[in-house]
Amino acid sequence: MPRKLFMLVALVAAVGFAAPASAAEKIVLRLAHGASPLHPFNELVEMFKRSVESKTDTVEIRIFGARQLGGDKQVLEGSIAGTIDCSEASSVLYPLVVKKAAFDALQLPYLVNSYDNLGKMLSSETAMKMLASLDDVGLKGLSIGEAGQRHFLNRNGAVQTLAGFKGLKTRIVPVPLHKAMWEAVGANPVGIAYGEVYTSMQTNVIDAVEFNISSIESENLFEVAKDVSLTGHYFWPGVIACNKAKFDSLPAEAQKAMIDSGRQIIEPHVAYVKRHEKDAIARLEAKGVKIYPFDDLAQMQALMAPIVETWTAKDPLIGEYVAAARKLEGK
Repeated sequence: MPRKLFMLVALVAAVGFAAPASAAEKIVLRLAHGASPLHPFNELVEMFKRSVESKTDTVEIRIFGARQLGGDKQVLEGSIAGTIDCSEASSVLYPLVVKKAAFDALQLPYLVNSYDNLGKMLSSETAMKMLASLDDVGLKGLSIGEAGQRHFLNRNGAVQTLAGFKGLKTRIVPVPLHKAMWEAVGANPVGIAYGEVYTSMQTNVIDAVEFNISSIESENLFEVAKDVSLTGHYFWPGVIACNKAKFDSLPAEAQKAMIDSGRQIIEPHVAYVKRHEKDAIARLEAKGVKIYPFDDLAQMQALMAPIVETWTAKDPLIGEYVAAARKLEGK
């Protein structure tokens, strides 16, 4: 074989063999969550993936949603144990699973009342301190997104006054904060897993659920209940976190890409959810769902106000978050 031809063949072979080796070096991270493809949390993880992969060629993020690897609690526990690299789970799980009481601040009733202010609070210095506090439980907190303001869905007609809550079997996440809030207005809170809400409503195990509009749509609850009261009692944030040991093992540029992406997507995601809720309400109304105002909103706020004071004393970060939110809201 002529020398020049031999060298050309050798070069082509070298490039051909090098490409698979390079591809094999890419680090694949599994990010699991429990929401459906229609849910805003799915868009949160997709935004995170797009941003990270645009900043680094080192990491590929593969998303496993729709409870493929378990619900919120399971994927959060998996990311702590390292059986799952990263997870997105509702913030309400963090006081329950990793004993980080500060995350309850994100769901204190009527503390933050607009999506615009929520975006500012979730990206605030105090919220970043909450994420950083996860280091000592084996997690690297990276981002906080939103699923939508919570309202009240009842299967037996609209609830528009406080009297309508009386004795209603209302699904909650079984945590002390939510239990205290719904007992304060006279409901009968019942702890039920997210994935069991549809069948529980269908079989009369519960009468109602406090839910975000996006979940009413994505979980098809409009098939078993048609009346939504716009109570807007709190928002529903979700946290993206990775196994700390796995994160620490990544190259520095990959770590920076993930940290920067996590921070940068917070306010854009909240803005997305604001638009999504408006559109979802229109889609639900087209399916026969009735949307009602809640007439006793001021009284409901007054009944829940002492809960904010009680929880403020539970953790310094809660007090810091409450003070910042009140200043932002002009309270």
